[in-house]
Amino acid sequence: MAASCRVVTSISDIPTGIPVHLELASMTNRELMSSIVHQVFPAVTSLGLNEQELLFLTQSASGPHSSLSSWNGVPDVGMVSDILFWILKEHGRSKSRASDLTRIHFHTLVYHILATVDGHWANQLAAVAAGARVAGTQACATETIDTSRVSLRAPQEFMTSHSEAGSRIVLNPNKPVVEWHREGISFHFTPVLVCKDPIRTVGLGDAISAEGLVYSEVHPHY
Repeated sequence: MAASCRVVTSISDIPTGIPVHLELASMTNRELMSSIVHQVFPAVTSLGLNEQELLFLTQSASGPHSSLSSWNGVPDVGMVSDILFWILKEHGRSKSRASDLTRIHFHTLVYHILATVDGHWANQLAAVAAGARVAGTQACATETIDTSRVSLRAPQEFMTSHSEAGSRIVLNPNKPVVEWHREGISFHFTPVLVCKDPIRTVGLGDAISAEGLVYSEVHPHY
């Protein structure tokens, strides 16, 4: 069925029996972030976050690459993939863990990654592509992508992991969404056509995640 979302304001408000998406926001309190990871993540189905939130999350919960103080320019795809994998493996749904978390939509300026636990979601390619498309149109305040106003800044090749023997991916312009798998988790990567002179950036992360959810198909396991 198509994914839908509902706004809640506290853990006690999180409903059971329907998918719930959590969109993280910037924070500086590591204790608060750690408590969100351990107490809130198991109660939600889907998570959305950007590169600052992802790095702060792994620093707060002692995850992969947590010694990194900041991203050096464009976030390394392999490092991002390692952290997303760790979140779903350590705090996501499994046969031995009572958690609902099965999906993470990561978005940074030049690329997006959708990571999902196998067997719970479908249509990931269309979902991650839709999020990237809305990033370009909303930032430029256009109805469709205007190629004269956007540029491609995503890495042309990258490693899918740095904590294990990952694969080297070279982007194909004719097939821009790249897919790889790791221990029951699927990753869908897409470059973003970045608006050269952005007009509307407030709420862009929310719009990206929302658009991705519209195109996502969740397989109920309740």
